[in-house]
Amino acid sequence: MPEPTRYVLVLGDSLAFHGPQTAVPLTDERLYPNVMAAGLGDEVRIDLLARLGWTARDAWWALTKDPHSWGEYVGRADGLLLAVGGFDQLPAAVPTYVRESLAYVRPGALRRRAKSTYSSLAPRVMRATDGRMRQLPQQATDLYLARCLEAVRAFRPDIPAVLMGPSPYDSAMYPSQRPHGPAVKAARFWAQGTGVNFVDIDPLVTTHLREGRNNPDGLHWGWQAHSDVGRALSSAFVAAGWNSPDEALG
Repeated sequence: MPEPTRYVLVLGDSLAFHGPQTAVPLTDERLYPNVMAAGLGDEVRIDLLARLGWTARDAWWALTKDPHSWGEYVGRADGLLLAVGGFDQLPAAVPTYVRESLAYVRPGALRRRAKSTYSSLAPRVMRATDGRMRQLPQQATDLYLARCLEAVRAFRPDIPAVLMGPSPYDSAMYPSQRPHGPAVKAARFWAQGTGVNFVDIDPLVTTHLREGRNNPDGLHWGWQAHSDVGRALSSAFVAAGWNSPDEALG
């Protein structure tokens, strides 16, 4: 008799679908969520909610506003991976709502000019301020992570949950690493306070970043980093109480 399909709900950002050159289909076995699923069992599948530039706040909105999320994914989830917070930590030149509002500028020529000007000036502002402003303040990241966890646990109280730490980066687009260390420390503290297993991915990603094996943008990963992170996450789920199908059924 075949084993039942089991699901891990992943709340993520572009790291979940971006490789060493560009974005790839979600079914690509080399992506870290799929590496993680393979480490948890042959019948494990991923339900992924992720977009480019998502913060923990965006994950909360998707979890509660998308009917596929609350109507299907949450109800069948056997595990929860919180893989947001990495974009939150990145330095900002202006408040996030200002940057995002550029997409609504009309007419199109003015919008393109505004975006071009922002892209040119933002790294200079971030460098001058040494990353003192984040894309999302840490207290907001903590709040929305907590809301996501509470929402899923309202339906699945005993679900194993794992928090993936913010990724190291070295990008010309975000030319300050000042926020990273405090963000990792805050993520670990949040996980300890909520009973969620924490995976610090700095030791897994930093070497690949420094040796040029990651994406040239300095943000996304190469395939070896995906593999290393995926295997570490599957181990974290086992430590958090992930069981075989027979054990899960009692």
